[in-house]
Amino acid sequence: MSQPPLERVLDRVIVAVIRAESPDLLVDVAEALVAGGVEVMEVTFTVPRATHVLEKVTEKLGNRILLGAGTVLDTETARAAILAGAEFIVSPAVNVEVIELCRRYSKLIMPGALTPTEVVTAWQAGADIVKIFPSELTGPKYIKALRAPLPQIRMMPTGGVNLDTAEEFLKSGACALGIGGSLVEPKAVASGDMKRIESLARQYVEIVDRFRASQAGKEH
Repeated sequence: MSQPPLERVLDRVIVAVIRAESPDLLVDVAEALVAGGVEVMEVTFTVPRATHVLEKVTEKLGNRILLGAGTVLDTETARAAILAGAEFIVSPAVNVEVIELCRRYSKLIMPGALTPTEVVTAWQAGADIVKIFPSELTGPKYIKALRAPLPQIRMMPTGGVNLDTAEEFLKSGACALGIGGSLVEPKAVASGDMKRIESLARQYVEIVDRFRASQAGKEH
């Protein structure tokens, strides 16, 4: 029996954000990520023919991955993404109607928020995880500051998460990490260097494993 989507995100931690000018390479990118141990990924709707890409990736990789759609701004796009195979929806902002649509279809929803008011609004509307975006402006300390009064809210920083900051974000209480260009490097995608993407995926998985081992050590 496969894990429920929320459990799978919390278990795997890394959510790869896939963007590219051409949809042709994205199935290869998804396969490289899986080879490196990253199973949760979102195809952004900035990608041309994103629904077609979702269908192709689902067809090729099926249950080996948890596939979602990102940069979803409205209910029409959310529904199209779900029909194309998306198991979760990620948005850069809080759109209560999108959250409600995902609840209706029992799909995981991660809306983007920045201020405490937006974070609480998203959570109250039914968000499974609140994406703290853009985290490159605020850094790990901001997640820690938000979680002090809001420990019940699951938060995933997106933007500014890289090999140097990933562990700091986890220490600050992030439940997952949204990672775009520092994992799915535009240069590597453009040149078809899938070994580079696989190698980066492994490095991020190692950071998560190391962090978990250190936490387990503290508990004993």
